[in-house]
Amino acid sequence: MTEFETLDAVLGARFSCRAFQDRAVPKDVITQIVTSAQKVPSWCNSQPWHLTVTSGHSTEKLRTAMMDAAQTAPHAPDIAFPEKYVGVYKERRSTCGWQLYDAVGVKKGDRAGSAAQMMQNFSFFGAPHVAIVTTPAELGAYGVLDCGAFVTAFTLVAQSLGVATVPQAAIAGYAPQVRAALGLEAGRQVLCAISFGYADMTNPANQFRTGRADAEEVISWA
Repeated sequence: MTEFETLDAVLGARFSCRAFQDRAVPKDVITQIVTSAQKVPSWCNSQPWHLTVTSGHSTEKLRTAMMDAAQTAPHAPDIAFPEKYVGVYKERRSTCGWQLYDAVGVKKGDRAGSAAQMMQNFSFFGAPHVAIVTTPAELGAYGVLDCGAFVTAFTLVAQSLGVATVPQAAIAGYAPQVRAALGLEAGRQVLCAISFGYADMTNPANQFRTGRADAEEVISWA
């Protein structure tokens, strides 16, 4: 395979995993993922991302804190969530959500079922590890942009090593609880989580794949 074909294959194989095996990823593999992902570009090579990676007891502690926060605490992200989705963005979001609900058997109007599935976000879909991604507040939108590139690279490198991932913005909605559970620095903003481990491919939540817009839909030739 050419380098392009290899990269395209990894991109095509990556998916947001929503059910994990109860099996830890070796620490040297996690380090390998991060080391490779760090090769992405960043503004002035600032490399603003920092990861707090949980395993074992620390994952369970964070899981408990997030499940409790999602049910009792006010929404308090460090970085504002989207105000709304409209047009094609709303359509894509809705399609993705219904693909998941169809896969796991949640019918339209089943509010209890959809709420239960939503809460799976805060249990990290059973993942054995969570990487909390933070960025310095003073770097603003460009720190966030650079961290986005890193998150993408992390998921692709992980996929190439047989490790499944799911980036999760939902966790950042409870930034104070994340910060308290893990003792994070006050000057760093909680951007997202990456839950990761080995995929449970027998689970219906992992049986669907989202589509992508054609190139012509996202290119304006000038």
